[in-house]
Amino acid sequence: MTNTAGARPAFGWKDHALGGGLGVLYVSWLLLSARTLGFARDEGFYFRAGRQYSRWFDLLLSRSPEAFESRTIDSIFSYNHEHPVLMKCLFGLSWEYLHEKAHVFTDASTAFRFPAMVTAGVALWVTYLFGARAYGRWAGVIAALLLGLMPRVFYHAHLACFDIPIMTMWTLSVYVYWRATQERGFGWAIAAGLVYGLALMTKHNAWILPAVFVAHALVVHGRAILRNLAAGRVVLPAPLVAMATLGPLLFCAGWPWMWSDTAERVKEYVSFHLNHEYYNMEFLGRNYGAAPSPRSYMPVMILATVPAVTLALFGLGAFDRLRVLVLRILEWGRVTLARSRRRVPASLFDSTALGLSGLEPHVPKDKAATDVLIFLACATALAPWVLSTKYPIFGGTKHWLPAYPFLAILAGRGFVIALSALRRTWPGLVGWIRPATEIGLAFAVTIGPLVITVHSHPFGLSSYVPLVGGTAGGADLGLNRQFWGFTTQGVGPYLEKNAPRHASVFIHDTAWESWQQMQAEDRIRNDLRGVNSPSEADFALVHHELHMNEIDYEIWVAYGNDAPAYVLTHDEVPIVSVYRRR
Repeated sequence: MTNTAGARPAFGWKDHALGGGLGVLYVSWLLLSARTLGFARDEGFYFRAGRQYSRWFDLLLSRSPEAFESRTIDSIFSYNHEHPVLMKCLFGLSWEYLHEKAHVFTDASTAFRFPAMVTAGVALWVTYLFGARAYGRWAGVIAALLLGLMPRVFYHAHLACFDIPIMTMWTLSVYVYWRATQERGFGWAIAAGLVYGLALMTKHNAWILPAVFVAHALVVHGRAILRNLAAGRVVLPAPLVAMATLGPLLFCAGWPWMWSDTAERVKEYVSFHLNHEYYNMEFLGRNYGAAPSPRSYMPVMILATVPAVTLALFGLGAFDRLRVLVLRILEWGRVTLARSRRRVPASLFDSTALGLSGLEPHVPKDKAATDVLIFLACATALAPWVLSTKYPIFGGTKHWLPAYPFLAILAGRGFVIALSALRRTWPGLVGWIRPATEIGLAFAVTIGPLVITVHSHPFGLSSYVPLVGGTAGGADLGLNRQFWGFTTQGVGPYLEKNAPRHASVFIHDTAWESWQQMQAEDRIRNDLRGVNSPSEADFALVHHELHMNEIDYEIWVAYGNDAPAYVLTHDEVPIVSVYRRR
């Protein structure tokens, strides 16, 4: 099952079945665990947007001329027009057809969440295909599993939000572009353009992707581009042309809000994200409510939230591919030197002289520069938080989720290296013992992430990995315990038992739409009344975040009592406190 970039195995339906099967199992797990996870603030907004947008499709089928009128489009799509339309339309269509009409899902929220869950399954499928084609089938399997068994990925994969969908579309865009580079067919180039358009329709992260494609195209096609420029011609790779044209075209054509006053609305969209409000986030005991952001945030949070075995395998795989890149550069240097016949010290391109002895003297050529593309796709998703202090950190790890499939692919390569070492150490493994041993090693590197991920649910944003001491260690380090008010559902049983009928509840960081949805689905008693301030409430919730400590003080003054009646905890770390008026 081993393979190197450039020596692709013969692929067929069994590979798609394997990758797709992993995706289906993951979506099934998400569906089974969805009921126990409360609603994040943003989900409430997207529930409303989904319901509203589905009306447009009803009009499109029943009174299509009216659906294309500007006043109709503006009345429907003006809500939450800060974000692209694709996922919100899918949320609404899933709700209408799988909940309201076909009754496939009992909970409306599960129907809203289902499209994003499906994209999580697609992410595992594409990650398997990419890893398997690049480094071997074992690499693909392990990459898909380790991606799904990242606690933060598992948490976000439940939500009717855009963070997992853009992770998927980022990965799919890079994969289809890579295949277009390999196959060099018109069909793959068109597919690259269309997929990139869907990525633009998913979330604004996609506008960063050209940095990956252009840099990679210069590596692969740089000489040809320069030769054509010298001859007075501009000839660009077909995938780049397709993405540069079809991508923005699909972005505008697929978003009805952009059909009127397009230039101004595109300008407004860009301005919103370039000047996004900066929310609060705790990091190492300090609250960051405005720029500059700490450059250490991203690497520390990766160490604190990605299982250590995944990071160790990533380090092994990344080192292996980096040394292969060095060898290819040395090989290119030797060939260029020989052709130019210039008097340059031979040691300049000698691996032994450069301290790289022990590396194989030759590596297979890879015209698609697969390693370069994987590193670019991973690094570009992470780079903003290292290169600038202006990028917000209020979303935690969700902003750089697009890097994780490529981190996992390199971890899959690390597993293949470990597997090769195992085979060399015990060459006598024959018959059924060999596959059993390989499966045992795969189990050994995935069981830890599985246990960590299972234990994190339904406190995905509160949970940290054992490397930093788990949830308690994260709290001691001053890492954020939660955001978006998604843990409100966890106090439902306490309110069910202790709150009088029609009691009022200060819902703190919970969005009203999310509170109403929890009541509609009997997750919170539907007679309880949500209110805006502790002074109006019989019960008051506090979602523990550093910048919200003032809420505790406000409650103490209003209630004349500083002792919570109930505290929801994870690993004995307070997550939500409930105060009761005497």
